[in-house]
Amino acid sequence: MTAPVPAEDSISAGGPAPAAENNPLRRYSLDELRLRTSSKWTAYPPDVLPLWIAEMDVPVAEPVVRAVAEAMERGDTGYADGREYARALDVFARERWGWDGVVAERSAIVTDVMHGAVEILKLITRPGDAVVVNPPVYPPFYAFVEHMDRRIVEAPLDRAGRIDLDVLETACREAVAGGRRAAYLLCSPHNPTGTVHTAQELAAVADVTNRHGVRVVVDEVHGPLVLPGARFVPYLSVPGAEGAFSLMSAAKGWHLAGFKAALAVAGPAAAADLARLPGEVSHGPSHLGVLTHTAALLHGGAWLDTVLTALDGSRRLLGDLLSQHLPEVGYAPPQASYLAWLDCRALGLGDDPAAAFLERGRVAVNGGTAYGTGGAGHVRLNFATAPEILAEGVERMRKALPLA
Repeated sequence: MTAPVPAEDSISAGGPAPAAENNPLRRYSLDELRLRTSSKWTAYPPDVLPLWIAEMDVPVAEPVVRAVAEAMERGDTGYADGREYARALDVFARERWGWDGVVAERSAIVTDVMHGAVEILKLITRPGDAVVVNPPVYPPFYAFVEHMDRRIVEAPLDRAGRIDLDVLETACREAVAGGRRAAYLLCSPHNPTGTVHTAQELAAVADVTNRHGVRVVVDEVHGPLVLPGARFVPYLSVPGAEGAFSLMSAAKGWHLAGFKAALAVAGPAAAADLARLPGEVSHGPSHLGVLTHTAALLHGGAWLDTVLTALDGSRRLLGDLLSQHLPEVGYAPPQASYLAWLDCRALGLGDDPAAAFLERGRVAVNGGTAYGTGGAGHVRLNFATAPEILAEGVERMRKALPLA
């Protein structure tokens, strides 16, 4: 690695970081990680350092490994049943968030969060109806919505990366013009900015959407990954959210994207809508996915805490590295997850700096233009990796600059 790595005490400035031997982000060397066959490690040539897609460079939690091994030993590889998954999420939500809104009778297993959101949107909107989103936002919000013949109405985040209620109100008014149905696809915590919406903000969202008759569907997949200093508030727990839907999963929190499974959870006033979900939708989740997510939620709390501590250190390390090597880059440390939204407009790399970082620096990050309005000149960087790898990535980005 060419970039210097800050001393361990500088990495942990502002709070304790796990010792190297206990830091799950230090478990694998770069050579070991390159043995993985997931898309993070195979989409680009071997000389490219991948800091893009939302996968963590961590070992799998031991309770999850044990659940898979035991299922294999007993030949338990049939079709999925989501009842235990809902029970596990209920236990986790009560313990972590103080929320008791995951009710089995108002829950259904779905393939993953995005496919679940699509199925819910099919229940509450018709072709040609509008779906409101808050750009810059996770690109599949655009792709999936447009593929199902709904139209996007943007309500951009404000300059601080938070929901602008006046802009949201205008978007909702536009979405229901002419008496059309409409939905609001909310990302909470927000991807790519890492913003954690407060209880007050979410209650205000419920008020605005209810006044305009806009149904709310919330992607809360990053909920378990809220970092120290912030608190996750499930949308269905706020006043006025009784008619909304949440999509939840252990996929991001426990590095389980390869085990397809998620839960659609309906508020009390949305239960009848969820009951109309076609039975075949529940055929998509993997049985092993349900088993692993259930094990993670019930028995993976200690593992998650260790990961959150490591990610807290990594987000601060990234800030130190950027200040040292790329001080022109705008960076607000995320409140949740392991995705950094970097403002690279001052670097002179145009609307798509990710292309320059890849071509000249051989480091892969996500280009911001796919995230909608406000994404040009930005990139999304995954910092869920070893400090040495993160330092190398920032150094490669520096070398991609025109005068470097």
